[in-house]
Amino acid sequence: MYSFIFSIIALIVGYFIYGKFVDGLFGSNEAAITPANRLADGVDYVKLDWKKAFLIQFLNIAGTGPIFGAIAGAMWGPVAFLWIVFGCIFAGAVHDFLIGMMSLRDDGATIAEIVGKYLGLSARNFMRVFSIVLLLLVGVVFITSPADILAQLTGVNRYILIVCIIIYYLLATVLPVDKVIGKIYPLFGASLLIMAVGIALGLIFGDYTIPEVSFTNFHPNKVPIFPYLFISIACGAISGFHATQAPMMARCLSNEKEGRKVFYGSMITEGIVALVWAAAAMSFFGGTEGLAAAGNPGVIVTKISTSLLGKAGGILAILGVVACPITSGDTAFRSARMAIADATKFKQGPLMNRFIIAIPLFAIGIALCFIPFDIIWRYFSWANQTIATISLWAAAAYLVTENKNHWIATIPATFMTVVIFTYIIVAKEGLGLSMTIGYFVGISMAILSFTLFFISINKKRRNNVKN
Repeated sequence: MYSFIFSIIALIVGYFIYGKFVDGLFGSNEAAITPANRLADGVDYVKLDWKKAFLIQFLNIAGTGPIFGAIAGAMWGPVAFLWIVFGCIFAGAVHDFLIGMMSLRDDGATIAEIVGKYLGLSARNFMRVFSIVLLLLVGVVFITSPADILAQLTGVNRYILIVCIIIYYLLATVLPVDKVIGKIYPLFGASLLIMAVGIALGLIFGDYTIPEVSFTNFHPNKVPIFPYLFISIACGAISGFHATQAPMMARCLSNEKEGRKVFYGSMITEGIVALVWAAAAMSFFGGTEGLAAAGNPGVIVTKISTSLLGKAGGILAILGVVACPITSGDTAFRSARMAIADATKFKQGPLMNRFIIAIPLFAIGIALCFIPFDIIWRYFSWANQTIATISLWAAAAYLVTENKNHWIATIPATFMTVVIFTYIIVAKEGLGLSMTIGYFVGISMAILSFTLFFISINKKRRNNVKN
């Protein structure tokens, strides 16, 4: 119990201390004219109050991510608390803040354009394709999973529900950001927070034993903690999907000083939600073996919510496993539209231009709906953390360019490089080789990335001296 409470406190303190340090290092400027003021178009560049922008950003990056991911991560036991806390403060929130602020400084540029600006043309082209693929995977996952749950609850044919969700997604993708997303997201975001607070209070004041932090591997199948835990818990610690979402709100902020609240703050809030659900999953079923036998994440969320919160919990559980993934899926398609528009310099003011990009995207998304959910999710998890790693390297390069302390991005970028390459080597959807080979390759690739980065730094510094 104490570890859980101290972990929540640590996240809050991290926002006020480390978040303020990162913001000061970046140098947010209250007097700067933001894209929402300078490029207002009534579609994507629309000024929003920071509180509404915070709730939208929070729901954009959250959905069921910090719930389902935390439940999966809870299988390793309370060591998951450490990854959520340290990952969120020093990696995830830094990642979200820097990408959001870099986008804000660059006319609301999407992640591929940001990466290309600081890591080169090849990186830009790779990220253009890779980020859109990731967004399509997210969109498809969050079409089929809520449709299947609604079909079970209502008896309506899943394909009818899929069509309904796709129609909504299309509208949310092409309509101005303040017409659909700006109106319903704050409500759903607040509901997700209320659910997390209710679950936390139920755990603290109920008859539940939340385990204390240890490095013991509690996974019933003894799956290694590294790298699997660091891939499983993504949205609660660090997630590349967030880099695709941050530009959406970067185009809506009226003041740079709002960036820490919206970008760093929403990630810290997501970390708290992840902590709550990790603790609930560990304690509610009497341990990790009980958790493993409890069913899929949707069933687990429903059982915990209805038990701790009664009928209201049942409603919130449905919201969590149905409405929240839908609100991640629609912004995934919207972000894909924005990314393609940025890459092709295709103006998005006219409604027809938005449909020209959106319709082919949805055609591909519909085709992917016939691929089994678990296959898509496996590749999404790896792709997600890969984008986070590349984004951190781009952020480090930006800080070097600005003559600022790059270590706040370089250290987590190096660590995540080890994670993703180790995972590629050892995972069954990767090469399926031994852990020894995985560790060797992961560490070697991190050293190589680190070395190439510093060669690039020295080259830039020499060019600056010449100039």
